[in-house]
Amino acid sequence: MQPKLLLRIAAAIMLLHTIGHTFGALTWEDAPNARVADIITGMRREHFIFMGRSASLADFYNGYGISMIFVLLLVSMQLWILSTNPIKITLIAIGFFLLALAVCEYIYFFPMAALFSLLASICVWLTWLKPSKGIA
Repeated sequence: MQPKLLLRIAAAIMLLHTIGHTFGALTWEDAPNARVADIITGMRREHFIFMGRSASLADFYNGYGISMIFVLLLVSMQLWILSTNPIKITLIAIGFFLLALAVCEYIYFFPMAALFSLLASICVWLTWLKPSKGIA
């Protein structure tokens, strides 16, 4: 398989990951039951001063979720752009990043998110391993 195609597959996988994460990040407050609703209410209700502003755990949770949308989108775009001119050192960096992301997602979130990052990482590593005159 051509490096360009592998990296574009990785970009598409990460774009799907971004879309899934966006739905999750924007709907996390939709509680599936009363106990979870109580926890979410507590996360919104309890405020504390952090770095000069009043914040709640819900604020942080929202902020991290929205920030991650931008990170995943950036990775998708970076993979697409890189597909036109693969650079070995960049492939290594993105490959490690995606692998670390997959491990983190598996440990702290859920297997489906980890699978998306792992599959994208495999595409990147296959591109890196592929001997090609088109890779700098």
